[in-house]
Amino acid sequence: MSEQEPPKIEFPCEDYLIKVMGEAHIDMHEFVLTTTEQFAPGFDRNKVSVRASSKGKFQSITLYITATGIEQLQAYHQALIANPKVKMVI
Repeated sequence: MSEQEPPKIEFPCEDYLIKVMGEAHIDMHEFVLTTTEQFAPGFDRNKVSVRASSKGKFQSITLYITATGIEQLQAYHQALIANPKVKMVI
């Protein structure tokens, strides 16, 4: 059986989906937006959606950026997970 390679992304990639999951807190939400603005200036804040867990302890923040390259995505991911309130970035 041959090993399948992951799909290649062509850059720039508009509407690249990012989902950040972590503790439900206004500071986390603002941190995600501020960090996103640093790595993807001018992203569409109107496309940001927030969904709370059933007990309200956690939330997922979904947003779309224009991905310009693998370096941008790696640095952005590292910046997000550096915050202890962030539990996962997809």
